[in-house]
Amino acid sequence: MTDRSDSRIRGGGKRRKTSGKRRRATTVVAWSAAGLVLLGGSGIGYVYFKLNGNLLGIDINAQLGRDRPANADNGSEDILVLGSDSRSGANAAYGKDGGGARSDTAVIVHVHKGHKTASVVSIPRDTLIDRPECTDSKGAAVPGAQFAMFNTAYEVGGPACAVKTVEKMSGIRMDHYIEVDFTGFKKLVDQLGGVKITTTRAIDDPKSHLTLAPGTHTLDGEQSLGLVRTRHSVGDGSDLGRIELQQAFIKALIEQVKSIGVFSNPKKLYDLADTATRAITPDSQLDSVDKLIGFAGGLKDLGAKDVKMITLPVRYDPADRNRVLPLQAPSQQVWKALREDKPIPASATKDSAGDRGDANGVVESG
Repeated sequence: MTDRSDSRIRGGGKRRKTSGKRRRATTVVAWSAAGLVLLGGSGIGYVYFKLNGNLLGIDINAQLGRDRPANADNGSEDILVLGSDSRSGANAAYGKDGGGARSDTAVIVHVHKGHKTASVVSIPRDTLIDRPECTDSKGAAVPGAQFAMFNTAYEVGGPACAVKTVEKMSGIRMDHYIEVDFTGFKKLVDQLGGVKITTTRAIDDPKSHLTLAPGTHTLDGEQSLGLVRTRHSVGDGSDLGRIELQQAFIKALIEQVKSIGVFSNPKKLYDLADTATRAITPDSQLDSVDKLIGFAGGLKDLGAKDVKMITLPVRYDPADRNRVLPLQAPSQQVWKALREDKPIPASATKDSAGDRGDANGVVESG
């Protein structure tokens, strides 16, 4: 690894003694799937068949092989969640592809032993890293690269390359992978009836098509997508400011999912589950309703207050302010804490350009 950068999905069902949890759409999917048991009766076979048909899994384990970090067995779980910025199909309204889909949003969700708390690490898409050699979905070799933007891993090698890059950076084996696209995200929020947030100052970003006055708002899907894509009207206009908005929105989304009472309304539950299973592309260990129900088992005890969110410790690249470089020692503090299933120490983000920008506090839960 160069000095400009720092650096588990497994076969079989269970892992680390318990099963896992959350993130933007991960939260919605898991809550929805867990609640399907309430539907019961003669219609359950149809429900399972239809929802299973919505899911198309990716066998990342086969693509990654054995060159991976060791599988820890300490009761925790790690999930890589990516938001794809593909402009194909229904996403074409958001612009043209710049050479291929990239991971517009990337977070590692670490669910601690006991599934009462979680730590979430956002990886800025503009982070310069040493990308490892990968094998793409067609079995073709993809060469590695130094000082490559993090989101190019998905662009050149797909989900498996993104997972391998994260594992090389962190030394942590990803247990699961979940991908969400723009259109799916919008539909999820609309199905939830919107998400309530409070803005402490005005947001006006023509590029994300979002205009909000200071105050409390219930955002629909289009507005929510605009918020999590906003960067030019908050903070310094960088991806770091956008990540702060995304983290605030995720917490509001968790509270919304917990507050709408899907478990007491089978119709709402089914509609939400149908939308959620269409919105995601999971790894092959989560590509059925049964698997998602198992995945969701402990989610009922996780609220926004139980989730600690940080951005990977970084600094701006002196050669290009549009890029960031991992802070090596602080980043290793983060990865070590997660590997050992411990809380991330506050000292890890003390000198980071993330987590302390002007966008922090612009958005709060409603």
